[in-house]
Parts: sequence; C-alpha cells; structure tokens
Amino acid sequence: IVQWYAGGIMRLDLSGIIEVPGGKLPFKCGLDEERIALPSVAGFLSPPYAEGEVVNSAGALDLHAVIHADMTRVCDRCLCEYHEAKQFPVEAKLSATADSDDADIYPIDGDGSIDLSDILESSFILGFDGKSLCRPDCAGLCSTCGADLNKGKCSCKAQTDPRLAVLGQLLDDIQ
Repeated sequence: IVQWYAGGIMRLDLSGIIEVPGGKLPFKCGLDEERIALPSVAGFLSPPYAEGEVVNSAGALDLHAVIHADMTRVCDRCLCEYHEAKQFPVEAKLSATADSDDADIYPIDGDGSIDLSDILESSFILGFDGKSLCRPDCAGLCSTCGADLNKGKCSCKAQTDPRLAVLGQLLDDIQ
C-alpha cells in the first residue's frame, strides 16, 4: 500500500477512498533514520516505523497513526546514554482542496496520493520533550570538574559568591 520513492519519500495512494464515505486505508511503513536524526538520539535499536489508517469521514480524510521508536538517547544533564521505547500518536487532516495557507491540513496531490514522510517525520520530531533526561532527578555534571553527580559528590570545594566573601570572613573570625 505504501510506495517508496527516491530520497525516503513515502507515497500513499488514497484514490480508492477519496470518494467513498466510511472508506479506510490501513498502512504500515518505516521511517528514514537519517531524516529524523536528533542530537538527543544516539541511535535506534530497531528501525522506527509507523502504522495507522486514513479514514474518509463524510468527505473529510483523517489520518490516525502511531510511530514506534526504540532508541538509545543521550541525557542533556549527565551525557549518559539510556534506552527509551516511545510511541508518538499522529493525527492529521488531509484534503484535496486544502488552502495552501492552512498548516493544519495536509494537501493530497492531484493523482490522489499523499507524502506520508512529511507528516510522520514532523510528528516524530515535535513529539519529543524539550529536555532529554535519563531520569527525572538526574543531578547532571559538576560545572567545575565535570564529575557525574549521579554517582556521588565530587571533590570540588563549594564556590562562594564573591559578593558574600566578606560575610564568610566574618564567620571565620567569630569561630
């Protein structure tokens, strides 16, 4: 059902359901790992893929899918690699008469097909959180020596704010 073209573009032929209210067209396809590469993804443990269907609901075509990705990610705080299996839901409106200014509706080409790669790759990239964390309480790295603070405290002496150094001297004098 999904046809592959050069450059990783995935075409889905919708001509069989465009004029059929209630018509459904299931699909399953792989995603191009190079096109969805992100700095926080060190690699994929298995090829990422999407499965779903396009449904004609009274003349409006709706795409419902789930992207499956089993990845090795890099933590933004401690730079350690960790495993994450994630599923990204995808919902999109498709139209043969879509206004080119409406970013929420994906246009169907004149031959009745649509490029799934743009929809799926955008959903994958936008589905990530702002931070990649190996765990919610990740302590990160010491800003002075670079030690992984998740493994314990480092040997660096706590830095005193230079504006408060005079108060520290007063405390030393009292003791």
